[in-house]
Amino acid sequence: MRAPNNLNALRAFEAVARHLSYTAAAAELNVTPAAVGQLIRGLESYLDVELFHRSASGSSRLALTDAARAALPDLQSGFDLLSNAVERLKASKSRIVFTVTVPAAFADKWLLPRVERFQRRHPYYDLRIDTSQRLVDFTADRIDVGIRYGAGVWPDIVPTFLLRDEFFPVCSPALLQGEHALKTPADLRHHRLIHDVSMSDSGVFPTWRSWLLHAGCREPVDTDRGLQLNDSALAIQTAISGNGVALGRTTLVERDLAEGRLVKPFEPMQGCELAYYLVHRKEKSQSAPVLAFKEWLLEETGTR
Repeated sequence: MRAPNNLNALRAFEAVARHLSYTAAAAELNVTPAAVGQLIRGLESYLDVELFHRSASGSSRLALTDAARAALPDLQSGFDLLSNAVERLKASKSRIVFTVTVPAAFADKWLLPRVERFQRRHPYYDLRIDTSQRLVDFTADRIDVGIRYGAGVWPDIVPTFLLRDEFFPVCSPALLQGEHALKTPADLRHHRLIHDVSMSDSGVFPTWRSWLLHAGCREPVDTDRGLQLNDSALAIQTAISGNGVALGRTTLVERDLAEGRLVKPFEPMQGCELAYYLVHRKEKSQSAPVLAFKEWLLEETGTR
């Protein structure tokens, strides 16, 4: 028995198995239902295995046989890997641009200082970084992958946990000296408080009031006064300039702390249930650029 064109026949089988319809599979593959039927019959004859139960009453309804149902997941995984390999081969000859949406502060303070490591590993991928503050539509805005900060539940996209922040006061080293040097949390009453209100609508984002309660400060500090900013990076930069004390977030201040632009005057750190997640549409799960970016991010964050 001469073998059919196995790749075309297997693709026809996978499409019919998803749709349970020759007509719908044919429309997806841009061929006629008769051509799909011929490929399925040829594959069944070559394998000597029945793939679909046909209705004896003449109905067009199909049902997978047990053998077909058992083989289908491996076949679909194989097609995903094949598609991935083709994308990698294309990347070896031409550059692939893919778009990442990232909160501006996270891009500035965490992602951009590290992104050269991704580029060295994947020289044929060019990142286009979108730091728009609006919640983008992944389909309409042609976004491939994103990093979002929140509770990890968004409609129509797949989240992967990356990391979670802890919150603590940060300030310029200059504020540790002078008449009102920061020695205890109660000393905050002598300094301007910088409020990051970028996530105030969440209801769980740490505030000066919640941090002071967490730190066990018993002396009165007016937590309503100070400077309110709806940009996390700007709040940190204001603290670096010596114009007040901000609540720092682990991911956004680690570099400034390490390089001495900021100091941590007090030890208590407050957790938060919000976190950073990698997000993408379900159909992008096996996209080569998305897989590459995801693997790199999980290594950078120590999540894997």
